[in-house]
Amino acid sequence: MKIKFLGHASFLIASKDGLRIVTDPYRPGCFDGGIKYEPITEEADIVTISHEHDDHNCTEIQGNPTFIRGAGTKETKGIAIIGTDVFHDESGGTERGKNTIFKMVIDGMNVVHLGDLGHPLSDREVKEIGAVDVLFIPVGGHFTIDSATAEITATKLNPKVVVPMHYKTEKCGFPIAVVDDYTKNKDVKKIDGEFEITKENLPETMTTYVLTPTK
Repeated sequence: MKIKFLGHASFLIASKDGLRIVTDPYRPGCFDGGIKYEPITEEADIVTISHEHDDHNCTEIQGNPTFIRGAGTKETKGIAIIGTDVFHDESGGTERGKNTIFKMVIDGMNVVHLGDLGHPLSDREVKEIGAVDVLFIPVGGHFTIDSATAEITATKLNPKVVVPMHYKTEKCGFPIAVVDDYTKNKDVKKIDGEFEITKENLPETMTTYVLTPTK
């Protein structure tokens, strides 16, 4: 499986058989220019959208993809994608609405994208998500969980690879924290843009992969 960080909460995940999945594609220039990442030009077979905010729900993706939204199990193009509804805030969705966590099995690995999770996961939600090998987790706070809650969440889900997302960069002007707030005092692997991983070479203990956005 190859994982490429496009920017913000958007990744291109490609299986060894060539299936291409884009997560939470942003709309360039949205929120009064707060998102400055370049347009996504990569083709996709499947696009997952965790919620309907412009930094996560761009539909102008090449490749005639199938769009996946909401809770439940969706089977398409030879893969099952399981959605778990949570909230974008700590107030039961009254501030920012619902958010969907997506889980999919790619090349034998359990891949989970938390979207804009806004609250600590309950034991029931952790159980519903189940085993996790690769976890994409928001860490910037303000609109999502912050670094401290992300740390607790990652510990509960216990993946082998943690990939932080939704944090402040030169191309994200939101009032959120930088990734260093989450990564300090951690075993961190810094990667330029993308990496390839197999079930056989997953790290033995939880390791944080910090990717440079490619857009």
